[in-house]
Amino acid sequence: MAGFLLRRSQMPPDRRLTILHLAAPGRAGGLESVVLDLTHGLGGLGHRTILGAVLDPGSEDHPVPARAEVLGVEVRRLVIPPRSYVLEYKRLRNLLAELRPDVVHTHGYRADLIGGFSARRAGVPWVSTVHGFTGGNKKNRLYEWLQVRAYRRAQAVVAVSRPLRDRLVNGGVPPAQVRILPNAWAPKALLSREEARRRLRLTGPAPVIGWVGRLTREKGADVFLEALAHIPDQPWTASIIGDGRERPALEAQAERLGIAERIRWHGLMPDAAGLYPAFDAWVLSSRTEGTPIALFEAMAARVPVVVTTVGGVPDVVSPFEALLVRSEDPAALAAGIATLLAGRDEAGARAEAAFRRLSAQHASEGWIAAHLELYRSLGPTVSTGT
Repeated sequence: MAGFLLRRSQMPPDRRLTILHLAAPGRAGGLESVVLDLTHGLGGLGHRTILGAVLDPGSEDHPVPARAEVLGVEVRRLVIPPRSYVLEYKRLRNLLAELRPDVVHTHGYRADLIGGFSARRAGVPWVSTVHGFTGGNKKNRLYEWLQVRAYRRAQAVVAVSRPLRDRLVNGGVPPAQVRILPNAWAPKALLSREEARRRLRLTGPAPVIGWVGRLTREKGADVFLEALAHIPDQPWTASIIGDGRERPALEAQAERLGIAERIRWHGLMPDAAGLYPAFDAWVLSSRTEGTPIALFEAMAARVPVVVTTVGGVPDVVSPFEALLVRSEDPAALAAGIATLLAGRDEAGARAEAAFRRLSAQHASEGWIAAHLELYRSLGPTVSTGT
């Protein structure tokens, strides 16, 4: 993949690798999609790929490891009570001793901090993918500070966008350890427009404006709602797929803005990537991003998009493929949405261009091969303890 430079390979190029991916997954999201696509893709090349899923008690039926198993990925469920860090470390060390992986690849702060430490202590090369930082309250900022400090000891850190790479280097991670490797798109089945709208229970002739993501501050659903209230008087329905701790506050905001009756709150939806054909326009209103998988999903469905210029978004789409606006600017977002709805032909042409760019620049085959090359470039580490 262009721009992805690696050290001279230290593992035999024809050797079958054992790769352990560690994550404490949410029920849905970009990180989870990346982990599923990567483990499935590496397994398809003949490598032994294991998903170590760290789960809370009572969530043994979690959809992400279940989905991984459907894809043929080997899964190990590690059920750990909250804040049982010593127990988690011991369980991970036992898993490493059993599997003897060539590489441990972590995703998310919990896997980074405890899984990365476990790998280092066992002398196993450790790679982490930095999917993004959310900021927020003091607790989140402390975790992110600890993450960046931990990355200094990783053999390689994958940044999914250039701004993330810059933040890591500015935080003290050696530049030679950081690889820029944007996320990729593995095609998913799309429903017909009629079936997608049926599943979302969308009826009537009004155009549908889609929004998909976690209902947390960094995703900017509050900015989306404010923008909807700014749209000139014309018919529309907003379809919001996702859930999160801010949902009650967002529903109250919609009531205050006088638009509650025009919004459909769907919560988490299985296989949400297939539902995008229901939308006439799609909005990314985030305050921060890495390389958003939800944007890929919209592009794959040829849905016209208006997006905020945060994180790696400007590297995925240009004004030829999308309408780009500043973050936290509801008026600009509203103007972009209104433009999409008013100029269907022009919006459709951008959507077609976005699909072509997605297919040409973000196909998963090169992305998976680049990860494999990265793993092979890593030599053994020295154990720091038993």
